[in-house]
Amino acid sequence: MKIDLTGKIALVTGATGQLGRTMTRTLASCGADVIIHYHSNEAKARELQREIEASGRRVLIAQADITDAGSIETMKELVLDRFGRVDVLVANAVSQYAWKSVLEQPAEDYLDQFQSCVMQSVLLSKAFVPSMIANRYGRIVGINTECSMQNFPTQSAYVAGKRGMDGLYRILAKEVGEHQITVNQVAPGWTISDRDRENQSEKQEAHDRNIPLRRRGTDQEVANAVAFLASDLASYITGVYLPVAGGNVMPTI
Repeated sequence: MKIDLTGKIALVTGATGQLGRTMTRTLASCGADVIIHYHSNEAKARELQREIEASGRRVLIAQADITDAGSIETMKELVLDRFGRVDVLVANAVSQYAWKSVLEQPAEDYLDQFQSCVMQSVLLSKAFVPSMIANRYGRIVGINTECSMQNFPTQSAYVAGKRGMDGLYRILAKEVGEHQITVNQVAPGWTISDRDRENQSEKQEAHDRNIPLRRRGTDQEVANAVAFLASDLASYITGVYLPVAGGNVMPTI
């Protein structure tokens, strides 16, 4: 048994980021042709495109502001003109900001996180779910966070956006399930990426000792979970919030 995405078309938003690159490479390595979405880092998008095309996969790069309906519509037209459909949609992009207490956090940061977490998913769904319904097939994977369960000080804007996203995805899963479209979320913990490897900051002893697995997870381990949920091995799994956090957070029943 293996994860086989041969013949599938996968779109990853924020594909040039630390985690986005690994997820995109992994989906391609499983056989999918990929759309590399980027907002501003065209150079990194083209570098990733060349790398994946060298493995024999078809690749399209697409620039878009994931909080803007017109920009998403333009990306949709480009994608459908080139590939005709999207089978796997990974909503990974998120805007960055400085974390502060509720009393100190600027109000615009809450609006920004709502736009990048909730409205990204709304706009992507409006753009690409209709063709999934027509094809009676689709895999939607949103990248959430363990922070949604932690609710630690200074996380408020991020958590507000991601918890809003969680509610949206649970409802979407119920609305589109009859069309054989699954909607799930992967929630990474504090993840090791290329930046950590370059800085040799993979080990964080104070943090790691409180994780049941006693270590941070890697970007590849997160990407593996995304690839599984994107595959037909997960064809009867929908509405799931799946932490990839070494047991640091555990959803209850």
